[in-house]
Amino acid sequence: MPQAIDALAEIFSWIGFGLGALLAGVALIMYLLDGTWVPARAVLEDSPHGRVARWFDDEGGVGVAHLTHEQEHAIGDADTADVFVRRGTLDRMRLTQGSPAVRAVARLAMGLLALGVVAVATSLIALFLRG
Repeated sequence: MPQAIDALAEIFSWIGFGLGALLAGVALIMYLLDGTWVPARAVLEDSPHGRVARWFDDEGGVGVAHLTHEQEHAIGDADTADVFVRRGTLDRMRLTQGSPAVRAVARLAMGLLALGVVAVATSLIALFLRG
């Protein structure tokens, strides 16, 4: 039975550290490719194709983006909203500064790295209990 625990701890440590490090690298690349998002105040109005948000960027351009159903639900019936827009574009807007996809991959990476730490700790505890 102790050999099975050692084998499982070894497998989970390799999976945890290996996949955790790989996903942490993927999250870093995703974060770098996501670009810079700056806060803006958007005016919301109805259009024939749904609600749209309009804002001024830091260079004086006017940005326009159609709201998704989730964004409409989160904003509600408000006439204005605090949003985040991607610097350098006039058609990209979201309600959070950080990307939900990057956050999800980073959390999964942290969870796998934690699994690796727990597996190594289990292996060390088992080693000292037998010795």
